[in-house]
Parts: sequence; C-alpha cells; structure tokens
Amino acid sequence: MPPSKGLPTRLIHTAEGAQPDAAPLTTPIYETTTFLFDSTADVQAYIDGTSGKYLYSRYDNPSTRALEAKLASAEQAEAAMVFGSGMGAISGTLLGLLSAGDEVLCSAAIYGGTFHLLQSFLPRLGITARLLDLDDLRDPTASIGPRTRVVWFESPINPTLRCLDIARLAAACRAAGVLSVVDNTFATPYNQQPLSLGVDLVMHSVTKYLNGHSDVTAGAVMGSQALIERLLPARKLLGAMLDPMAASLVARGLKTLDVRMERHNANALGLARAIEGEARLSRVLYPGLRSHPDHAIAAGQMRGFGGMITIELPGGLDAAGRFFDRIAVFKRATSLGGVESLAGLPVLTSQYGWSDEQLARADVTPGMVRLSVGIETLEDLIADVDQALG
Repeated sequence: MPPSKGLPTRLIHTAEGAQPDAAPLTTPIYETTTFLFDSTADVQAYIDGTSGKYLYSRYDNPSTRALEAKLASAEQAEAAMVFGSGMGAISGTLLGLLSAGDEVLCSAAIYGGTFHLLQSFLPRLGITARLLDLDDLRDPTASIGPRTRVVWFESPINPTLRCLDIARLAAACRAAGVLSVVDNTFATPYNQQPLSLGVDLVMHSVTKYLNGHSDVTAGAVMGSQALIERLLPARKLLGAMLDPMAASLVARGLKTLDVRMERHNANALGLARAIEGEARLSRVLYPGLRSHPDHAIAAGQMRGFGGMITIELPGGLDAAGRFFDRIAVFKRATSLGGVESLAGLPVLTSQYGWSDEQLARADVTPGMVRLSVGIETLEDLIADVDQALG
C-alpha cells in the first residue's frame, strides 16, 4: 500500500495544537460534542463529581458554563442554567419542579407559549394549571391550595405591560411554602432585579434583550444553587441544552446590555410620551407613563421601564392591520428585544388561537399593536408611527 499523502493520523485525531498557555481576552468557543478522558479512573472521577471535567455537551460545556456565570451575575443569583430557547427554559423549569398531581398558578394574562404549555400540555402529565385574574394574583394567598407548588408570573406582562408588586407576591408565596417564578424578559436584569425582591427563580427568553441582536434563540433560569440543580435532570433528558456557538454570541451581547437598555428605555419613554395624547389611538400602554394603571408599582421596583410599548387602535384588527402594513422604520416581525424596532399584532402572534373570552380576561384586544422599540433615532420612530396612523 502506498504511503498516505494526508496529514499524520496523530494530528487529525487528537487535540494536539491546542495552546494551554494562551490567555484569550474572550471566552473560547468549545464547539465539540464530547470530551476526552485519560483512563477508567478519570471517567470514574467525573461520575463521582471530583474531577471538574466535562463528558458530553448535552450535559455541560465550558462555553455554556461561562455564559451561565455571566447570567447569574447579571441577576445577582447563585447559579444559572441555559436552555436552547425561552420555551425550553419555561418547560424545563416547570417539568423540573412539578410532578403529577401538582398545581401551578399563573396569571390569565401571560405570554401565549406559556399559556398553551399550561393549558394544553401539562394537563396530559397530570399537572393542573389554574389561571388567576390580575387582582387575585397580586396577593395569591387566598388562591393557593394544598396542591399548589409554583406561582408563575410576568411583570411587565406581555402584551398589556401590566405590572405586579413583585415583593408582595413573593412574600405571599414564601409564607405559603410555594415557589415563585417570574418571567423577567421584558424588564431585563438592568431594569429589574426580582431575586432581590424575594422571588425564588427568574426566567428569561435570552433570545430577546439579553442577546439583543436577533440572531440567537436561547433561554435561561437563575436562582439559588439548590433550585437550579433540581432543574438539571429535566434539561439533560429533554435535550434542551444551548449550543456553544450560540452561548458565545449571547455572552457577546451581554457586554452591551447596559448601554443598549439605556437607549431602549429612553426611546420607548420618548415615543410613549409623544403619542400618549394621540386622538387616533384608543390607548398607549407603557409603564413609564403616569397614565399607566401600574405606573406607581413599576416606578417602585424598576430602574427603567423597558423598550416595549403596546398601542390600541379604534377599529379592531382592520385598523391595527392598516397601521401594521404602513410602518417603515419599525419592521413587521415577531419577537422583540433586538436593536431593531419591530411591530407585531398580538392576536396573530403571542395570543394567536385564544378564544374571545380568554382575550377579554387578559385585556388583549384585536386592535392592539405591540412595539419593540429599538435603538434608532427617536425622531424617526415618532415620525414612523405618525405616518403609519394615516
């Protein structure tokens, strides 16, 4: 057989060439599915938890672990766990905390993905979800029953931007021995720190503001080390781990979270004030406006009021659709939290498929348009809304 003209096998099939003494400024991307061991004893040490090594990237990876440390720091948490999407984080958290026969309480006004998981999927596993009106959720003491294990909520709420007194709600849950979990996606850690207000776990769709550039799908949960460890089997078995490359992109996005949120906050507040008295609108919903029903609550627990505004047009979906079709600076797309301004119709996206009764209970109307205010020039955003109103 003629000698091979390719690279020596030793170089192809080993990690030779790695630079152990290199000191990179940014965290390297460990884009590998599996990791090497030196011996049987080495594997046994990993199983015993005494080696500090890695086994398989569905379980753990240096890139995702580095991101988890950054996310934990952002929310002032002991630990964090990343997932492949926001819904992965929601599903992994609820399935990690709940068993057949348990009950979860949640607001009737909630993100559509969470709503459908609670109403359509978890009951198949013997887990009951009970939806509460906003006033009942403010102090859930009377609603908590013997099977209640978790109270799940948002503040601000998608898409009405209603806010709950987080400290009051968390205290009621703690007194009843029930875990409280808040979806902090709209607020971000820059604007709101729920763990410091007594909440047990904080969840994020990292796809949104934490990444900030509309190019990664990811989720995360932050809290105590003990609670995060309870979620580990669910993530492993559901296969909801985040890819190392995506983790690296999120870590990069986190570096500019503060400066991005300052601009999101300023632009959204400026736009909301500019259109608040607009006669062509039925409502302008933004927690930073004194006209918002929960402005005092938001002002007491938020550093800034975020980049989300919901407007309501008289004339229902037809009027909202005409506005949606005319926008130019705002882009017609689902999702939120990127540097680009986006617009969406809640009844066709986040609340799609809800009955009229469910929409009314959540105070979501067909005439609503949800605006994710980006970091463009404020004057351009104001002008775009004005021309789109016709």
